[in-house]
Amino acid sequence: MAEPRRIVIVGTGLAGASAAGALREQGFDGEVLLVGEQRYRPYELPALSKGILLGDTDDPDWVHDESFYAEKNIELRLHTRATAFHLGDRTIDVGGATESWDRLVLATGSTPRRLRVPGSDFDNIRRLRRLDDARDLRKEFTEGRRVVIIGAGWIGCEAAAAARKHGADVTVIDPLPLPLHRVLGDTVGGVFRRMHETEGVTFRLGIGVAEYVGDGGQATGVRLDDGTEVAGDVFLLAVGARPRTELAQKAGLELSEGNGVDVDATLRTSAPDVYAAGDIAAQLHPRYGQRVRVEHWANAKDQGAHVAKNLLGAAEPYTASPYFFSDQYDLGMEFRGLADPVTDELVVRGDLEGREFIAFWLRDGAVRAAMNVNMWDDGDALGAIVDAQARIEPAKLVDADLAGLAG
Repeated sequence: MAEPRRIVIVGTGLAGASAAGALREQGFDGEVLLVGEQRYRPYELPALSKGILLGDTDDPDWVHDESFYAEKNIELRLHTRATAFHLGDRTIDVGGATESWDRLVLATGSTPRRLRVPGSDFDNIRRLRRLDDARDLRKEFTEGRRVVIIGAGWIGCEAAAAARKHGADVTVIDPLPLPLHRVLGDTVGGVFRRMHETEGVTFRLGIGVAEYVGDGGQATGVRLDDGTEVAGDVFLLAVGARPRTELAQKAGLELSEGNGVDVDATLRTSAPDVYAAGDIAAQLHPRYGQRVRVEHWANAKDQGAHVAKNLLGAAEPYTASPYFFSDQYDLGMEFRGLADPVTDELVVRGDLEGREFIAFWLRDGAVRAAMNVNMWDDGDALGAIVDAQARIEPAKLVDADLAGLAG
């Protein structure tokens, strides 16, 4: 593989900016163009649904200092859209110009999903993906304001906690039977439901939204599938995100059944010298033997840094286990691994109702995932256990020293 002289990275989020920074850290002295549509320099997303909504900060965690890009000779083009790239002559159309590339990284991220129901275009239906979204939404979270959140996943639950902190009246709607049900299942999902209800959140679970109702361009409520209505002043749609694969699809890259861009273990796409990282990368993961696409902070950060090595000639597989964290009220948690809460065996260590516990999910006797809730001493051990998919008897997971079990 010839040494590249020009690398173009599409996407100015965490994955793209991490890749650009890692290229310089590894001594690459060729041209780096980092281009994306957002108006702010690259930032991390977790604060949007945490610190900013809570009012603890006005700014996110910036990936790099403002001076970093000029100091490292990284050409950063903000508010610039890439419309197509061409494999034949290795060019890409960006902002009305045509740029050449020797290696190309797609780190275009994801965009919030929409509900295809009547009334979806009302002005006060919010989504949370960008910095301005978070700042604007926080202004809506005031005492007595009726906040309706559609979706009881991580964003929905964190937003509910923030809205309640500001004294808003919060209702959360989801067609699943419990919050966070797809990730945590019945038992642990029930812990989160009871916590939110104790804090004053009203849930409408096991039911979907049929339409928004309102007039004058403003929604005043949502009508549910059973015909009942939930009135509100502001509506947050938090029903997940879809990967932004339009560029890849237009170029003819292989997609993962419409859910991400297929990449091999090294994050290389089906086209020579084109890689993908972050939310859009549906990786053939060497640990799990299946395609894995993760939309969390750690994955974007770590895949971005990892892909830089392979852009420069390495062929190292990305092997990290998925990781994410959440803070809601006085509950903090970390989740490592990949589980199916419907079929995997759940083992709990600690006090479930006191919200100080570790949950393990086992499959065929091997630990596939672990989540520590308000218990912070065993993070490294949990990471080692999950990475090794260690086979440990449930009784030992409950009582034994976890560092010893991690080997």
